[in-house]
Amino acid sequence: MGRECISLHIGQSGCQMGSTLWELYLLEHGIGNDGVVSPAIKEANRKVYESAYDTIFFESEGGQLVPRTIFADLEPSVTDEIRTGPYRSLFNPSQIINAKEDASNCYARGYYTMGRAILEESIENVRKQVEACDCVQSFFVFHSFGGGTGSGFSSLLLDHIASEFTSKSRLACAVYPSP
Repeated sequence: MGRECISLHIGQSGCQMGSTLWELYLLEHGIGNDGVVSPAIKEANRKVYESAYDTIFFESEGGQLVPRTIFADLEPSVTDEIRTGPYRSLFNPSQIINAKEDASNCYARGYYTMGRAILEESIENVRKQVEACDCVQSFFVFHSFGGGTGSGFSSLLLDHIASEFTSKSRLACAVYPSP
């Protein structure tokens, strides 16, 4: 099929946006919390099912639709909510990455120190997502410009993605801090 999009949800804000976003995707496409499409919906939307779902989901061997996404945060509280929340069976546990200490709202800690702790795992996860695709179209990046993980680690991760996947578009949905 081809033309898949991979979503990256980085930092507290990005992970919270991602949690809500995937909830809306499921409601919009008639997919259950566990990633299973009811046979009635699948039959009624056969043409859509065969083409559109592949853009943001991949189908596991068991028939479950798994989001093409990665959640990464240095601080575990938001990722733990995703791991234990109502959509816990939707995501592959390896898609949810966190460290044990946050970047303390400091860009430099997210980019130069704390972010390096989860960089290799995050890049490896991005590679796996790309390898599972026929033809990646783009990366959707959800993060904030405030804080240390959303700004610092996002920059670090996107630097590596830009150097490794040079021809792929990177589209950002960023939250700006308010005074």
